[in-house]
Amino acid sequence: MFTDSHCHLTFPELAADMPGVRAAMAAARVTRALCISTTMEEFPAVQALAAQYDNFWATAGVHPDSENVHEPSVDELVAATRLPKVVAVGETGLDYYQMDERKGGRGIGDMGWQRERFRTHIRAARQAGVPLVIHTRAASDDTLAILREEGEEGGTGSAGGVFHCFTETREVARAALDLGFYVSLSGIVTFKNARELHEVATLIPDDRLLIETDAPYLAPVPYRGKVNTPAYVPHVAARLAELRGSSADRIGEITSANFNRLFKKVAS
Repeated sequence: MFTDSHCHLTFPELAADMPGVRAAMAAARVTRALCISTTMEEFPAVQALAAQYDNFWATAGVHPDSENVHEPSVDELVAATRLPKVVAVGETGLDYYQMDERKGGRGIGDMGWQRERFRTHIRAARQAGVPLVIHTRAASDDTLAILREEGEEGGTGSAGGVFHCFTETREVARAALDLGFYVSLSGIVTFKNARELHEVATLIPDDRLLIETDAPYLAPVPYRGKVNTPAYVPHVAARLAELRGSSADRIGEITSANFNRLFKKVAS
């Protein structure tokens, strides 16, 4: 019924009790999960986990915040997508959130390594014919600009993909949709103070919407502040149902169908 389109099941908070995680998913009618890679060092464990279970899938990529890790080439990422159960490149993108030039920290000009890494992932996804899982935080202008520069405008040959754990403005959401991307909402949409995100939740078309947990982080209300798990993704669906005048089951149905459409290897 429900699909968690983005979680980190190899992180220690969850990996230590995979039987418990899976039992909780089954009880909550969460039938599938996409396990996300954040470094190439972590990728073998992510791919192995997906290969072990018939309702898990994996991505290959390096999170923009990951430093002092192996930088994959286009060829390495393409090769990773050829492995069983690997359906996307990412998570990738840009994250400028921790920058503070006023305190002597790094500025946008110092983040060229992130932008080059992002371009490598985009090119790999296009070559492999799989979508991108995009993380963008405090960097939406550059994220959108690089996607356009790399030809990601929804046309023939575009990789496409999803803006995961979306927390940006309505304008950024519209721009992402205009480029042909899906938008995924997490437990943040259940927070009372996420007012602009509540508005974003109403403008995403049914056929471009995904839901996720980003577990073990960002647990939805009523579990906010606790370790998150894929079993909690129905709470995201329930809040979206309230905002969109629908039902949680209907949100589960359409987002699961969208998951199949975007991550084509899942349904093949």
